[in-house]
Amino acid sequence: MGTTPSSLSARLSFSFVVVFATVAFAWLLLPFYGAILWAAILAIVVDAANKRFVALLNGRKTAAAALSVLTCVCIIVLPAALVFASLTREATALYVATRDREFDPAKTLDQIWSAIPASLRDFVANNSFIDIGDFKASINALVGQLSQSVATGALSVGQGTAMLLVNILLMLYLLFFFVRDGASLIETIKKASPFESRHTEHFFGRFSAVAKSTVMGSIIVAVVQGAISGVMFWVVGIPSVLIWSALMTLLSLLPAIGAALIWAPAAIYLVATGAAAKGLILAVTLGIANTAVDNFLRPLLVGKGIRLPDYVVLVATIGGLASFGVNGLVIGPLIATMFFSAWSLFSDDPGWATQK
Repeated sequence: MGTTPSSLSARLSFSFVVVFATVAFAWLLLPFYGAILWAAILAIVVDAANKRFVALLNGRKTAAAALSVLTCVCIIVLPAALVFASLTREATALYVATRDREFDPAKTLDQIWSAIPASLRDFVANNSFIDIGDFKASINALVGQLSQSVATGALSVGQGTAMLLVNILLMLYLLFFFVRDGASLIETIKKASPFESRHTEHFFGRFSAVAKSTVMGSIIVAVVQGAISGVMFWVVGIPSVLIWSALMTLLSLLPAIGAALIWAPAAIYLVATGAAAKGLILAVTLGIANTAVDNFLRPLLVGKGIRLPDYVVLVATIGGLASFGVNGLVIGPLIATMFFSAWSLFSDDPGWATQK
């Protein structure tokens, strides 16, 4: 039986309404996409614990969901808030020290340059590899720009505190319902999906795997590496430990690069300025510790959840950070995984779109 013009017009009109309503609703939620994203991710992460709570509470899903949210608050939200507050204070103190020349990068460079053997200094100077005066001027300018960025960032954080609080409360509110009603929500989405059921199942499985491996794996590993590095910085007497630890935590999310971008130059600085023992202790300890975490803890937590090459994860994470900020830590690998999953399905079954 063919499709009449009137029925075709009705279908097109209905499709337009559905698409328009969906786009409008997505636009309405756009300012809070971060809260929605992290609520969904945390719901996936605590799903196993929530099922245990449901069993312990004799099937009372509401009480179990409330307990799961409270667990997230105690384990994640409160510690993160305390660290963030301390990081803001330390960043402000570093800005003041740089502004008042209590921390003088030019003087530090002079110390490092003086510690280099005279023959090497003469070789560099005679072959015009670098002009030390220009290099020091560039470093001073860079430090000034970074200090200004710190000041601006601290001001922005202060101005955005109310919005940040709204997002956190919204995330926790949504988390409760995602945890309690997540299974039924997923089934509703699956039924409404225009794709073949096996493809929908595949995409949902990949999303869950990426969320778990990114949050439970990569982020936990990064926090562990950042904490170990921060403790060692404190042991050897490097100031602004919390700032460096936060930077190393962020860099630890990048495969093959990691926190060594911070602690390796720090070790070289200690050796060049006469604290050779501290520099060697820092390099050896963090080299062994971070290698152990990468080789033992990361495979244990991440497993084969993402199944992407390291270079793809690296590029996707950097691209996600550049495009979406902190949320890009998850969005970047997620987009990359969805891309490879979609093309894998398409190459295995090119005619799938006509088989619905």
